[in-house]
Amino acid sequence: MKRSPKGRLELTWMGKESALIPVEEGKYDYAWVDPDDPRAREIKSIEVLETVGEFDGPAGANQNLLIIGDSGDALRSLATIPECHDKYAGQVKLVYIDPPFNTKQTFEHYADQLEHSIWLTMMRDRIRDIKPLLASDASVWVHLDDAEVHRMRVLLDEEFGAERCATQVVWQKRTTRENRSAFSDNHDHLLVYTNCPVTEWRESRNRLPRGKASKNPDNDPRGPWDSVPFTAQGFRANQMYAITTPTGVVHLPPPNRCWGAVESEYERLLADGLIYFPKSGSGKPRVKQYLSDAPGLVPQTIWTSGEVGENDEAKREIQALFPGHIPFDTPKPERLLSRVIHIGSNPGDLVLDFFAGSGTTAAVAHKMGRRWIATELQDTTANQFIVPRLTMVVNGADQGGVTTLTERAAVDDLPENLTPEEAQKFNTYLGRVLKAVEGVDTATIKVLREATRTRDEKTVQWHGGGGFTVAKMGPSMYEVDDEDGEVYLSDQATNGAWSKAVAGQLKFTLTPDHPVFCGARRRQRLAVIDGVVDETVVRTVVENLAHNERALIVGKGVIPQADALLRSLSPGSRIKKAPGDIFPKATVN
Repeated sequence: MKRSPKGRLELTWMGKESALIPVEEGKYDYAWVDPDDPRAREIKSIEVLETVGEFDGPAGANQNLLIIGDSGDALRSLATIPECHDKYAGQVKLVYIDPPFNTKQTFEHYADQLEHSIWLTMMRDRIRDIKPLLASDASVWVHLDDAEVHRMRVLLDEEFGAERCATQVVWQKRTTRENRSAFSDNHDHLLVYTNCPVTEWRESRNRLPRGKASKNPDNDPRGPWDSVPFTAQGFRANQMYAITTPTGVVHLPPPNRCWGAVESEYERLLADGLIYFPKSGSGKPRVKQYLSDAPGLVPQTIWTSGEVGENDEAKREIQALFPGHIPFDTPKPERLLSRVIHIGSNPGDLVLDFFAGSGTTAAVAHKMGRRWIATELQDTTANQFIVPRLTMVVNGADQGGVTTLTERAAVDDLPENLTPEEAQKFNTYLGRVLKAVEGVDTATIKVLREATRTRDEKTVQWHGGGGFTVAKMGPSMYEVDDEDGEVYLSDQATNGAWSKAVAGQLKFTLTPDHPVFCGARRRQRLAVIDGVVDETVVRTVVENLAHNERALIVGKGVIPQADALLRSLSPGSRIKKAPGDIFPKATVN
């Protein structure tokens, strides 16, 4: 008998239907709770500690934010508190995270299956928390090693849809060989998912630059240019003709190729000054390609250390900023982040990293003219490394990483289809060969070296500027009895701190200058009472309401007469008793 299987392909783990709450501040230490537990649903306040550098402007402290605290708390608050929601919801163009994927070190006191389950739940919840913040054409880049990448890919398939997986990039993180292992671990993975169909994201993402067009030997008024061969694959009869160079040398198309256009088009390009003859006017024709006109390169899925750096390069960058300190075992080089940020965003876009670590994402985003949000769990990491590092970026004192762009460039014209990097390697290999082979003609060696001469060209790309805000997540206002699920107010729930937290939880915009109301939401006004709501409170609140306004009063206690009086004086106004009425479904299983 035929059967019709039901269900869907999914990843399951212990505690998948539960939520996590931090057990100890500043550590990856969590406890399982019911998803309705107020500690998992609480919207904590974001308290500004300081601003660094300029405040206003496109790169000022008003645009860039470092939050110290649990990333789950921070993401929920950014998406919910009205002042943050209005500023950030739907604005994040690029998310790059380098999560704590070495779980045996991160969750050191958990058994293996619990360790992986906690990690997956933590990541699942944070992926869900970022969704309200994502722009329609955003991309999410998750950096992992082999320990969790296979599970994370299935998790991201569930959360975004398998069809939203753009690629899985392999990054060469080290070039040395680890001889103590069964296999030398030399690579990491970057999973790339999109918030829109991949075909749409492809049209908005950036290609990689072809290289710097720095030549202008003929003083072309249109500016610096590079050149590509004026040839095409195959045989086309109307593109097989003789071309005479300015020095009188006659060229025919190379074997198995034809010229790049018919003769009339060649004549037009020649008349427009777009044809270049290398070798002092005797070489085969090439077509000028100005940097602004050159199409970029489609990113490949294998990124070598030569292109984007490796872990050791990142360590040197950190050491240069903090001599004598190595804060992380596997920091990421600025060149790697530069490529990610270039592909997934444009100047002025908002970049998010909610596992900030050493602050590389924020530092590179700032240097590249992006706005940024970063969160870091550990106080010491933020204060000892991230804040000082970003301060150096703002002050122009960070001279490492992508501050300076170093490119290999040809001294003269290189042989056809040979890049400066390839020419440099050729000279290196040539030197090795000459050490092992005797009797090579010195004149030939000289010609080869002259034809492949290259040099480093450095360009300073960042000179400092802008600013950033440092903030910290506010304390929890609630406690829960894990035996019966009863919710209580914590010792922190007093005066202005509690009013601010309640306003954020209930999505009211703060009105700090009003003598009675601490928040507003359309025609509704919020009054938070650090005590009992009685008849006197109700009359005071109603007297301060404008025409057509209604009040929501939140108090720690409510007398019955107050509720009845409010309904009679201001129909439509309500009273909530905290904390039970704020979390009506709060239970702990």
